[in-house]
Amino acid sequence: MHIAILTFEGYNELDSLIALGVLNRIQNDDWKVTIATPTAQVTSMNGVTIRQMSSLEEAVQADAVIVGSGMATREVVETPGIMEVLRGLDPQRQLIAAQCSGALVLAELGLLRDVPACTDLTTKPWVIAAGVDVLNQPFFARGNVATAGGCLASHYLAGWVIARLCGKDEAVAALHYVAPVGEKQDYIDRALRNIGPYLPAEVPALV
Repeated sequence: MHIAILTFEGYNELDSLIALGVLNRIQNDDWKVTIATPTAQVTSMNGVTIRQMSSLEEAVQADAVIVGSGMATREVVETPGIMEVLRGLDPQRQLIAAQCSGALVLAELGLLRDVPACTDLTTKPWVIAAGVDVLNQPFFARGNVATAGGCLASHYLAGWVIARLCGKDEAVAALHYVAPVGEKQDYIDRALRNIGPYLPAEVPALV
């Protein structure tokens, strides 16, 4: 299983790197999580530079894709070279999720037609302008497409991806590991309240 986190110049560290950390709690030889970038390296909104782990072309073939957020998302959707590659994303064969302004990317790709979305408050008017209803909640999913709003909702996306690909027990274990000591059950309960309604009644383990 390959899970790619799309990460662009000006990215938000909380969006890409929290998801990376939670997803990597899965210890399986067939489980790979990468930061996918359009260039050899990208620098965050706060000056953190990271190297490319996979290309966008590799990412669109992944089993699951999380579109990260950042300061330059509007520039991303106006970059034909990037968007042309991302048109290869297909919810019929992969899980597709977006964090905060990543919802704008999905909207511009036509992946949120008749699907409401969650996003951050800054991005909200742009997503609405793209013709998408924005919900006042941290997480929503329909079928194989999910969105989350607010930087600290990134672990909901990671938990949803793990639950869909490995099963709910694996998602709970991953969230338990990263949750604060003394508040672990509270964090797990809150996460399940948010992602649970969007999981199939029976979540098969695929890895």
